[in-house]
Amino acid sequence: MEACMDFMNWLDLDMSVKLLMHLKDQSDLARVSSVSRSWRDFVIANGLFKQLCLRMFPQLSKVTHVMELNNCGAKEPVEVGSSHSMEWESLARDHRVYATLARVCTSFRVQDCISEAISASSTDNYPKETIDNTLLPADIVSQRAYWSSKGQSNPAVPETLTYKLVSEFCVITEIYIHPFKAYFQRGSPIYSAKAVRFRMGHPKSPNDFGSHLLGDSLPSADDTFIWTYTSPEFAMAQDSCLQKFRLPEPVLCIGGILQIELLGRVQTQEIDGLFYICISHVHVVGRCLSPAFVVENIQPSGTFVLKKDMRCKFHTQQSSPDNEAQEISDDQLQSRFRYLRNYLRNLNVIEIDEYESGEEEDVVEIEEYESGEEEDVEIEEYGSGEEEDEAEEEYLL
Repeated sequence: MEACMDFMNWLDLDMSVKLLMHLKDQSDLARVSSVSRSWRDFVIANGLFKQLCLRMFPQLSKVTHVMELNNCGAKEPVEVGSSHSMEWESLARDHRVYATLARVCTSFRVQDCISEAISASSTDNYPKETIDNTLLPADIVSQRAYWSSKGQSNPAVPETLTYKLVSEFCVITEIYIHPFKAYFQRGSPIYSAKAVRFRMGHPKSPNDFGSHLLGDSLPSADDTFIWTYTSPEFAMAQDSCLQKFRLPEPVLCIGGILQIELLGRVQTQEIDGLFYICISHVHVVGRCLSPAFVVENIQPSGTFVLKKDMRCKFHTQQSSPDNEAQEISDDQLQSRFRYLRNYLRNLNVIEIDEYESGEEEDVVEIEEYESGEEEDVEIEEYGSGEEEDEAEEEYLL
């Protein structure tokens, strides 16, 4: 029987690297690392997982170094003896961090990635038409919940909506925007934009927008934020529906800021003849990589430190398309509840009790206003299905 031969030993270094660089799936590269100790050492020594991540997300070129948090089993090399051991430990750490990053970027659960609104470039009737209205759940938004820009005589004047994402480290794939249709105006005009473009980045300073009220306009987005990604323009249809804009490639947003640029106006308001843009709902789809990964020390130049928390367990089951972006966190739920409550209070339509986290109320009284008629609606919490089954069994006996 012929002895097994490692063909990698017959190739020069550059040829071997080029060969393995053709592997575009992280699982294939992981299998290569599992073939033998020599192959694993080759992958580590040449930083192939890091190069794979850089091809997937060019934004990672700004990483100065990586760190592992809460890695109790790891031993930092002592700065004595051979420097080769320290260099190898650094390469092995990069390998572990980037190998995990490549895996979770494509396998973490897809979710809604907007945390809260930061500002709009203009608001026609604040706070009634605030940017907060664009984050109300799409299935319960009334016909009068929307954001509206100020009117302009020049249809070329753009508008921007700026949002904070759920994490400073997210992979964004799709953005959904629903233009507003004014059913209460003659002809039911739709105040969409001609085109839309997206920018992602980070604040120049953590306090750059902290002193501003949500919905207020910031002095200048370019003075407040540093944009690390700008998408191509997408045409927007003048149609009252949730319009999907899929990015050409998944984008790693470092810093947690997303801005929507609404370019060009198409609809005038009959009462004043000015052009407006109105949006009723915004939805951002992607994968949040925190708390498994954390970014720190983001500099104005865009450089940052990437940290991996070793205590986090990675659940990497692929989400099915039917279930994508359906789950939201408790913080998002409370935030959107506040938006809905404030909106309804501004309209003097509904009185709703304060929401306390972790508490449940058996009875909620809602005053509903429709077509000039007031109706008192009392919603009571019904018993469980088990009680109904027991009552039915008693009746049958």
